[in-house]
Amino acid sequence: MGRPKEDRKKEHYYRAAKKEGYRSRSAYKIKQAIGEHKLLKGVNKVLELCCCPGGWTQVLHEINASLEIVAVDLSAMLPIEGVAFIQGDITAPETLESIERSTGGSVDLVLSDCSPNVSGNWELDVARQLFLAEVTIEIALRLLSGRGKVFLKVFQGKGFQEFVQSVRTTFQSVRLIKPEASRKTSAEIYLLAEHPIKKRVRNGAA
Repeated sequence: MGRPKEDRKKEHYYRAAKKEGYRSRSAYKIKQAIGEHKLLKGVNKVLELCCCPGGWTQVLHEINASLEIVAVDLSAMLPIEGVAFIQGDITAPETLESIERSTGGSVDLVLSDCSPNVSGNWELDVARQLFLAEVTIEIALRLLSGRGKVFLKVFQGKGFQEFVQSVRTTFQSVRLIKPEASRKTSAEIYLLAEHPIKKRVRNGAA
């Protein structure tokens, strides 16, 4: 018997990433989203959260080398020409201060492929990932203009529907997207929210 279709699909993108010089197979997820959903239309400045190892960052720079990109991660990332990198925890106030300084307090697009360190406890992992998604939305609402957008990963589990409904109250348009490069059996899905209605910050102040 051959390998399951999902395994072949995963291996295909893994091999393609190696061949084309991308740091991760997830590069194809953002590449497909950009092509199908015009993520970079009207975008000059991008904030990318949880960027390591840098596959998404490579694609952004490859597609539009004039983009201003600020990338953030807990782990160090090998440099990419023209990309400003911040090493820090996106839930920490000092990291947010660094982001605001580096971006000038405004961006057109926020990207997040954040995942927690997997514990093996599914409910705990979903809760941790949803927390990172919530932090992403809060940062986006703080930095995005009225025409801005955010594209982020979220796990489909307990609290997922409530999270999506919450985002719908703060953005004019919210869509769920499953890139071809994402395994069909995976619980991950991507949310694209456009045109923030109002801003909020983590302490609840407007």
